[in-house]
Amino acid sequence: MKDADAQGPVLIVEDDRNTAALVATYLEREGFRTLAAGDGEQALLMARRHRPLIVILDVMLPRVDGWEVCRRLRGESDVPILMLTAREEEVDRVLGLSLGADDYVVKPFSPRELVERVKAILRRARPATPVAGAPLVHGALRLDPEKHKVTLEGRPVELTASEFKLLFALMSAPGRVFSRDELLGRFYRHGEAVVDRVIDVHIGKLRQKIEPNPAEPRYIVTVRGFGYRFAEEEGE
Repeated sequence: MKDADAQGPVLIVEDDRNTAALVATYLEREGFRTLAAGDGEQALLMARRHRPLIVILDVMLPRVDGWEVCRRLRGESDVPILMLTAREEEVDRVLGLSLGADDYVVKPFSPRELVERVKAILRRARPATPVAGAPLVHGALRLDPEKHKVTLEGRPVELTASEFKLLFALMSAPGRVFSRDELLGRFYRHGEAVVDRVIDVHIGKLRQKIEPNPAEPRYIVTVRGFGYRFAEEEGE
């Protein structure tokens, strides 16, 4: 993959050395550099030190589990996170997404599929999609696509790449109702399997960050039975 080396390594967080080595082999064939961590504490130290391009994060880890590693990483940066787990229950997938993970793969998995998912996450994480045009302003909320920056009452709001793209899409067309499928299509254009509730999770996280009262949203309005729209006028 071009420029992967310049952008940082892929951090593989997996306590099974054979699995970590297999994943590293397939990624390195595609031009990625890789680093490996065998437990949660080591993963956090390496992420802070090496600023990885993406983190592949196993859930079941010694010392600090993957859920907690994900939570701490997301509190510190917007590095993309792909979670690995042996459990397939929807509640676990939704938990990972709610903590800020970008995707979720269940073991056993195909190494080739894993590499393609890594590439897909990185495509979605690129800030290149919403880069042109004037800032979008709605009351105290301001999104600047040129600077890839969101502020609320003048204070910066830290969003993940997916949250930024979702907010950009909604703010670009105030009053327009977007279905969940339409919003999903903006992030998963290459046939990836996704959790039905992923958009609801992203909307919930966005509301926590930009709404004065997330229980009574002022900006992102639910249209029951259809999807979501951005308010046409402040305080509607």
